[in-house]
Amino acid sequence: MTKLFLSMVCVVFVSLYAGEMKVAVAANANDVVKALIKSFKQHHPHTHIEVILGSSGKLTAQIMHGAPFDLFLSANMDYPNRLYRVKKAITKPIVYAEGALAIFSRKKRDFCAEIFVLKDRDIQKIAIGNPKTAPYGAAAIDALRNARIYDKIKDKLVYGESISQTLGYVMGAADIGIVAKSSLYAPSMSLYKEAIHWTELDETLYTPIKQGMVLLEHAQDNIEAKAFYDFVKSTEAKQILKSYGYKI
Repeated sequence: MTKLFLSMVCVVFVSLYAGEMKVAVAANANDVVKALIKSFKQHHPHTHIEVILGSSGKLTAQIMHGAPFDLFLSANMDYPNRLYRVKKAITKPIVYAEGALAIFSRKKRDFCAEIFVLKDRDIQKIAIGNPKTAPYGAAAIDALRNARIYDKIKDKLVYGESISQTLGYVMGAADIGIVAKSSLYAPSMSLYKEAIHWTELDETLYTPIKQGMVLLEHAQDNIEAKAFYDFVKSTEAKQILKSYGYKI
């Protein structure tokens, strides 16, 4: 009876002191964040982490309107800087990784022409992120304009509200798309091979996608959120990010 009572006390104690946090994550980082959390929980096994996915623009709007998120991993630096300026963030935004664009097709293609493959006559729908809310979408538009093919293919563009939705379009109705390179490193995408189903987009065609991170005001007294923030900056986390195609 005494052992049972002590066991129950221990369970209650762990429940009371287990950390909790809500992390707002730009959709491009969906898969790598799962890997980061798995690694983090080896050090903090009782921490509960809720991930809220979306486009960086929409997540920023939610934070502006009081969403109780503790940490924000954005697909660029603009949105975290905006939150910091209005004191919704308690840390100065930092770059935690640099993303890249890739052209992806679920069907085999000849990518020798690189971005100009998008002009192929058999391509009727090209998926990209919404440039108004998804930084990867804005970068895709820049690449198309700099390659001087935007006007030729603009009527074929279909827009995903987030870069993950864009990938979903390519897996469905779209013929091809410009997606986050990191999404192609997910275990679920292992069937698709570089130079056969996808190719990295020439980085000189768009501004580097520097992904930003900030602790938010809701995390002021959240020790576990601060620990995860520090973990994402660690050497261990950087190795995970690299394994998903990010640059550090």
